[in-house]
Amino acid sequence: MNYERYLKAFFEFAEIKRVEEITLDKIKEFRLMQNRQELKKATQNYYMIALRNFLKYLIKNDIKALAPDKIELPKVSQRQIDVIDHKDFERLMLAVERDSNPPSPKLRRGEGGEVNNLKKLRDMAILEMFFSTGLRLAELCSLSRYIDFDKREITVRGKGDKLRVVFLSDEALNKIKIYLKARKDTLENLFVSINRGKVIGKITPRAIQRLVEHYAKVAGIVDKRVTPHVLRHQFATDLLSNGADLRSVQELLGHSNIATTQIYTHVTNKRLKEIHEKFHNKG
Repeated sequence: MNYERYLKAFFEFAEIKRVEEITLDKIKEFRLMQNRQELKKATQNYYMIALRNFLKYLIKNDIKALAPDKIELPKVSQRQIDVIDHKDFERLMLAVERDSNPPSPKLRRGEGGEVNNLKKLRDMAILEMFFSTGLRLAELCSLSRYIDFDKREITVRGKGDKLRVVFLSDEALNKIKIYLKARKDTLENLFVSINRGKVIGKITPRAIQRLVEHYAKVAGIVDKRVTPHVLRHQFATDLLSNGADLRSVQELLGHSNIATTQIYTHVTNKRLKEIHEKFHNKG
């Protein structure tokens, strides 16, 4: 979060020169201005969180200032989470196997069967990695090919440069091994960009977004948008639906705040309700 930018915006609007000038009245005026500009509540929260943290810092250093807990955060409506079910994921994997022309901006249909095969192996490994680990798109793009297969785990550097460990399923491990065996290059990156039979460098986030969208269309999943982040959502909701506790899911996802993880409980609660109605209301 860019605290400096948020604080500067408030200080300039309220013409703050001294700490004691930070008052609830000036904060109210600032928020009214944001509402007039139709700024989203979630964005307004960023400014207030930055200000509260600044005030906490002042008080911690024995500087008299407005009490941070007097600043209330705007209520944000629950975010709608898009998820796919396990059957949809299986359809995605089948789409990779059956597709005769994996997505590539420079590869023509039917050109380079060996290249197409390598692309398929790579794409299946990518999808399985999302399903197995819940990695963010940028995290997946940054993975190294040098994995300790015996430990079946990978250390990932996520947001805020924080390290966490993610674990590989049997399927993910198997597909990565097959894919790496087909690679003839020496690049360190686990997932690479392939052009006309040649590995040309690290794969880009946009390329992965394209391939996920491509296979969703091939699989006939047209009633929902499928993206790398939706696959991350699926990972989280599957864990919670199968009994994982919220703190564990928070750690696996790399969320710094458990409130971010709690958005998934609304999805899993809805699923539990559907299951209850299906089995409990039988006549």
